[in-house]
Amino acid sequence: MAEPRPSPSQSSICWPVFLSAGFVLLALVLFAGLWPERAAGTFTAAQAWVIQSFGWFYMLAVAIFLVAALLLAFGRHGGVRLGADDETPEFGNGSWFAMLFSAGMGIGLMFFGVAEPVMHYAAPPPGTAGTAQSFGAAREAMVSTFFHWGLHAWAVYAMVGLVLAYFGFRRGLPLTLRSALYPFLGERFRGWPGHVVDSFAVIGTMLGVATSLGYGAAQANAGLAHLTGMPTGPWVQVALIAGIIAIALVSVMLGLDAGIRRLSILNLGLALGLMVFVLATGPTLFLVQAYVQNTGAYLADIVGRTFRLHAYEPSGWLGGWTLLYWAWWIAWSPFVGMFIARISRGRTIKEFVLGVLVAPAGFTFAWMTIFGNTAIQMDMAQDGWLSAAVGADVTSALFRFLEAQPLSAITGWVATLLIVTFFVTSADSAALVVDTIASGGSEENPVWQRIFWCVAIGALAAVLLLAGGLSALQTASLIGALPFTAIMLIATWGLMRALNEEEGTRTGHAPARAPAAADGWQQRLGAALHRPNRVTAERHLDAAIRPALEAVAEEIRKRGGQADLVAGDGRAALAADLPGGARFTYAVQLRAMKEAAFALAGAQPTEASRHRWWRAEVAGAGYDVFGWTRDDIIGDVMAVLDRALVRAAR
Repeated sequence: MAEPRPSPSQSSICWPVFLSAGFVLLALVLFAGLWPERAAGTFTAAQAWVIQSFGWFYMLAVAIFLVAALLLAFGRHGGVRLGADDETPEFGNGSWFAMLFSAGMGIGLMFFGVAEPVMHYAAPPPGTAGTAQSFGAAREAMVSTFFHWGLHAWAVYAMVGLVLAYFGFRRGLPLTLRSALYPFLGERFRGWPGHVVDSFAVIGTMLGVATSLGYGAAQANAGLAHLTGMPTGPWVQVALIAGIIAIALVSVMLGLDAGIRRLSILNLGLALGLMVFVLATGPTLFLVQAYVQNTGAYLADIVGRTFRLHAYEPSGWLGGWTLLYWAWWIAWSPFVGMFIARISRGRTIKEFVLGVLVAPAGFTFAWMTIFGNTAIQMDMAQDGWLSAAVGADVTSALFRFLEAQPLSAITGWVATLLIVTFFVTSADSAALVVDTIASGGSEENPVWQRIFWCVAIGALAAVLLLAGGLSALQTASLIGALPFTAIMLIATWGLMRALNEEEGTRTGHAPARAPAAADGWQQRLGAALHRPNRVTAERHLDAAIRPALEAVAEEIRKRGGQADLVAGDGRAALAADLPGGARFTYAVQLRAMKEAAFALAGAQPTEASRHRWWRAEVAGAGYDVFGWTRDDIIGDVMAVLDRALVRAAR
């Protein structure tokens, strides 16, 4: 029988992951909270060591992720669907992009949209042609900003999202990073190696999101101080974190569709409105020209910048900017990657990669051009007024910029509201993701677990803010991303290996062997029209599919090979090491099917009520074997095995 599924009130936590990650995070919080001065000194020393010793590793790893994403999109695996072959995307392109944008960049764009271009303009990177506050510095400032917020950042997200979506939706494995170990370890990925990977994913996510929430709290404090005279300081920012986390809890309880999706659409609408307003009231023609030129200059120099470590002009610039960003994106990648995986089921690899890389990066470039170039032009016209203001208080950069625009009181409040809604969306999404990882990939967890993680993220951000402000948050993100970078490289390798294995074991949409009995077509027609519920599907899994896989496994063992059979929670999987050294897997996963959208017209069903019937799908192939006999299943396994052996022999 399948393993029992937790009820809505039962805990589904994977305790090894929860306890190990929780211990590390609690130790960090206690150290930072009880000895803030010592913690600040330790964080600074650790950051310097990581930058000096592993800066090259961060740069090389992010370059590998970008190349791998492009190869997957335009290579022979681009047509592979993240799910069954007949699945369609759950969310439309508009909603999908809105959620991508809100989860991946929201708070950061608000914080750095004005500040970073102006700071690069006032102090150009070492080794560049531009001198401070010149036209050359302006061009260099925009290209550097594009580089930090462009394709590299989204490639990190895309690779983690692909790993999770492929193994989760196509192979029927848990929706966690540990599933990337499956091509190497088989079903042993569920043991301690998987716990280690997921623990680092939880730690990296918590630290990365805490960094972003710290930025958001500091900027919200600056905005309210500018608009209302509210005092600024760490304790005020902690109070803001507490208030916004309380709002996020409401979104947590509403769920993915009613909460995060609607907030994401609101975020995108407000951001578009603010961006269009600045474009319309600013130097519109110049900004359009600058967008095209900035993009071209970025693409022309992307290879050189990708591998630029400033070896011949050593300075602290790389560690304070590029490496910090790379670590920030990597620390965020479990969170954003899992989130975009969950909203991308049914898309092909090519659709996924191009959507994740091109659309958000294009919007980000437009945002940075409109706000950054306008700010630089304003600074040129006013003898460095804005760059001086940004240097004095970076958190107030956006509001000092808007102050010089028409309708500044209105736009200031819109910007503050946008910061808060981005804050809420990030906290809600992060709680959803961390809960999934800490529950071993379970997506049907009690609400109280997400509430716990949402509160924990806010508490971590608050303690690190009190311990050392934004510098402590930046350092925590940089250090937390280091071990996870190695895990991401292994996961990328695992994805490539799994796709190559799949290519050798399938031929399009058709099953390897259809039932050959005289009444086979009648039996299959009856099964298709029956539309079984979960209980019926699980009975078939236990009565026909699992015995078939057990029989094949036993025969492989008799002939000198090794074979393991894992069954439970709607899945039966055979993993074998054959006598000749080849590796072979065959898995069947029960999948809930939803009624077509037109069948739900006028209704507001819950997510659970939409699961009307179930299929028993062969993982990686997508065809349904419900109703097949034990012998039919054995025949299908042997046909798939034959193809795998033929390919291995070539």
